[in-house]
Amino acid sequence: MVTDRLGLLFPGQGAQRIGMGQSLAERFAVARQVFEEADDVLGFSLSRLCFEGSADALTDTVNTQPAILAVSIAALRALHAETDGALSPAYVAGNSMGEYTALVAAEVLSLADGLRLVRLRGELMSRAGRENPGGMAALIGLDAAAVEELCHQAAAQGGVVQVANDNAPGQVIVSGDEPTLERAVELAQKAGVRRVVRLAISIPGHSALMAGAVGDLCSAVEATHMHPPAVPVVGNVHARPLAGVQEVREELVTQMTAPVRWTDTVRYMRGGGVTRFLEFGPGDVLRGLVKRIVSDAEAASVGDAESLAEVRGAWFGEMS
Repeated sequence: MVTDRLGLLFPGQGAQRIGMGQSLAERFAVARQVFEEADDVLGFSLSRLCFEGSADALTDTVNTQPAILAVSIAALRALHAETDGALSPAYVAGNSMGEYTALVAAEVLSLADGLRLVRLRGELMSRAGRENPGGMAALIGLDAAAVEELCHQAAAQGGVVQVANDNAPGQVIVSGDEPTLERAVELAQKAGVRRVVRLAISIPGHSALMAGAVGDLCSAVEATHMHPPAVPVVGNVHARPLAGVQEVREELVTQMTAPVRWTDTVRYMRGGGVTRFLEFGPGDVLRGLVKRIVSDAEAASVGDAESLAEVRGAWFGEMS
């Protein structure tokens, strides 16, 4: 039985894969209801796209974002039901787009409004990416301060490149226009970066090049009904709990062009007494990052019926 303080984590883009969520929908009624609501709200079969769609369609950011949110909430609600409501977190947090999922989990947003917002967010990011194309790259083996400095050097000749995600010690993602991003990569190689991984994305997320999306997103966020968080939500921008609805609104708008401070987010939760972290959604990237950030904490992932059963048995085993 889980008696330790629990932190719930939700992934962003990049975690998607064909077939995600299908075993949850087949096995658990509450998960199936999430997909049914998503299909109804969005006006197309998001469930079919997740379960058996094409990889190209699923990786289109306008589809990826609501798809990952739906799978993550389906996994969360299924485990909550299977543990008779014993899933009681101290904090929740989501990486990038996953922050919207965290807000649904914390009852700030309804599932329907969360789906609508991330669908719009994907559309706005795509538009901004067409207006200001660029890319993103993961730099492995350099700390955030060193990467921040080389980004300043690369941008000194003009252009945009900046830290987009401080994901874990030694794993920093940078984002910017292609020429400036390439200069940053070259500087990183001279600085002894262990590895450079160009991300399969043509959108320079979490950079100033997303500024064109901010106005319309702000209008949508302001028009969306929200409740104060039922559970503390640790925000990406400042790596501190969002105090109320107005802070949530400001966070979602600022987050479009600001770095995701994931390392600091996880450390804040650990400092608040969290000893076990549960990731909900496809993949297990966040679980791996937790172990790199706070090695004394336990971490697990729930993304399908099999992993749900494993976590239920290991962490909630005393339940009948």
